[in-house]
Amino acid sequence: MSKASDPLGSPAADEVVEATDAGELLETERMVEALIFASAEPLSFAELSKRIPGGRDIRGALNRLRAFYRKRGVQLRSTEDRWSFRTAEDLSFILYREAVEQRRLSRAALETLAIIAFHQPVTRAEIEDIRGVSTSKGTLDVLLETGWVRMRGRRRTPGRPVTYGTTFDFLDHFGLDTIKDLPGLEELKGAGLLDSAIPASFHVPAPDDSLDLTEDEDPLEESEMFTTGALEEDAGEK
Repeated sequence: MSKASDPLGSPAADEVVEATDAGELLETERMVEALIFASAEPLSFAELSKRIPGGRDIRGALNRLRAFYRKRGVQLRSTEDRWSFRTAEDLSFILYREAVEQRRLSRAALETLAIIAFHQPVTRAEIEDIRGVSTSKGTLDVLLETGWVRMRGRRRTPGRPVTYGTTFDFLDHFGLDTIKDLPGLEELKGAGLLDSAIPASFHVPAPDDSLDLTEDEDPLEESEMFTTGALEEDAGEK
């Protein structure tokens, strides 16, 4: 029945065939595109043929996709009939990889980080009292550079020493939802980090990493907030 004689306006047979062919072509392109995109290595025409149902025009799909991607940021390339997606050569100037240098923290830095995490907000003098040895400015500088420690403010005591605390990056790196997820007394004992014969009065402190300053902290001066290293302490801190 022709389209003109069909009172319901149903598509003619040749139009149905054309639509079916177009749908199959698009489906073939999608299959080819997905296989190449998901592959870690370039795929040959033979490999594509094995994965895609028989009777489909794979070569035509490859050529249409190559034409479609020709002016895109990602292009379909063929080398010895092995196909892969590659970034456009003229965009190489914006593509680079940053190599992250892995640095091992010294024992002093690890001890200082642990003290800051558990005792924050804490000053350099308080860190030294807990460790029993002096803490160099360089150790604090390293921790500030990692982004795990920040300068919070200044303690309202003689010398107005800087107070230190941890950051969101610290929580993220160590897989903690909040600072309250730090290991408690029993967990530290179980890990062998505390002597089982510790005094009964010993307790694990409750750290505060809130962005709000405590009652005994003053905010840093505006010029101090943009300092990359640890601030020099006033002589009167101790």
